[in-house]
This record gives sequence, C-alpha cells and structure tokens, in this order.
Amino acid sequence: MTVHFIGAGPGAADLLTLRGRELIASCPVCLYAGSLIPAAILDHCPPGARIVNTAPMSLDDIMAEIKAAHAAGLDISRLQSGDLSIWSAMGEQLRRLESLSIPYTITPGVPSFSAAAAALACELTLPGVSQSVVLTRTSGRASAMPEGETLAAFAATGAVLAVHLSIHVLDRVVSELTPHYGADCPVAIVWHASWPEQRIVRGTLATIANMAGPELERTALILVGRALACKDFDDSRLYAGDYDRRYRPVGTFPRFPETG
Repeated sequence: MTVHFIGAGPGAADLLTLRGRELIASCPVCLYAGSLIPAAILDHCPPGARIVNTAPMSLDDIMAEIKAAHAAGLDISRLQSGDLSIWSAMGEQLRRLESLSIPYTITPGVPSFSAAAAALACELTLPGVSQSVVLTRTSGRASAMPEGETLAAFAATGAVLAVHLSIHVLDRVVSELTPHYGADCPVAIVWHASWPEQRIVRGTLATIANMAGPELERTALILVGRALACKDFDDSRLYAGDYDRRYRPVGTFPRFPETG
C-alpha cells in the first residue's frame, strides 16, 4: 500500500499532470482537499472508490483514514491544491507516515503563481528588470512568519513578489512595499487563477487598494514588481545569433535561403 501525494494544480481540472491523473485512476481511496480542488478532478477516480473530503478533518482524522486504508492494503491518492512544495501541510503528514513506516510518493502540481502569471500573459523574469521571484505570505492564524522573513526584507532585493494568502491585509502589504518599489510599481491581483470565475485586477501600489473589492477572498494572489508591466527590456542572450551555446554553436545553425 502506498499514499500518493498529488499536486492537483491551481484550479482548472485539466491543469493536472498525466502522472497525477493515472495515479488517481489507480487508487481505490481518494483523500482530497475539498475547499480548493474542483469536483471534476474526482471524475478520474475509479468506480466504487472511497472519496473523502478532508477539508473539515483534523490531521488525526486524516491519519485515521490512512491507517484504515493501510490495514486493508488499499492505495490512496492524496489530492492537495497547487504544488505540494509550498503551504501544503504535506510535511507534517509525511512525518506521521514515516513514523508508521507507511510508504508514499510525491507528484508535483502546477503552482498558483504560475497559473496567475499565465493569466496575466507575463514572464516574471525579464533581462535587466528582474531575475528573481519571491514566493511569500504574511503572518496568519495557521502559521507566523519567521523572524527576518518580512515583506520589507524581500522588497529590498527588487525581486518580483508573489504574496499569497494576504489579500485580507492588502493595505498593510501596500504600505510595507511602497517605500522600496515606489508608488508607481505595477501590481496585479489574480483571484482563482485558472478557474472559470477567475478575476484579475491590475493597478499600482498607489491605486490597487481602492480597486480590489471585498469579493476577492483569501485565495487571491498579489503579484508586485516592475516585470508585470515592463515592455522596454533587453532581449535574452539565449536566442542571440552570436551567442555560442552547446546545442547551437555560432556559425553552425542552418540558414534558409532568401526568397522572393
């Protein structure tokens, strides 16, 4: 028996890896985070599968389900939103599984910041503008931020910030970032990225607080950085004709003859 942790993506049912889909279809038990995972993904479960929504459950409750499946020799697909490497609470589940010698696998998923950038038709790293993206959040009831991990500290780098789970303190985010980025710095808020009801609000640090309505709930992602609206940036050297690469040495790339 194995517990298969699967990143179910940002919301769109078809933003699921082939491996994830195949694992879901092979497991007679499915534990899924119902508050964030669309029901259409559950259509991949095999007929007769035990499907359990873990949204209202405690960690102990979840482990009780896993132990029961383990005793019966039944594989589990454990679906969680986005990608499992950030803010998934997977670590505490793995620790419990390891203490019980229950095997597991991990299949990554599409993270919400990637889906948000796609919705904005935006590359977050542009030559000469930004080459780093910081995934962060503000302190909340579930977990506090460690000392030193502050918005101001990250903003001092000039990197693009993807601020998760912080729409409820948007005024605070704006006040802490404005001294570092400037009031004219572009901001985009993407709510339910990739979902049918996806909504995008664009502005600047000076205007965004007045543009974001109360309907934008906790799952909204705040993106801040010059790369969000910059059009005047250098071309990457990656595709420059005189850039000598392992797979494209200078002078060896075939040229098509001019026509017409």
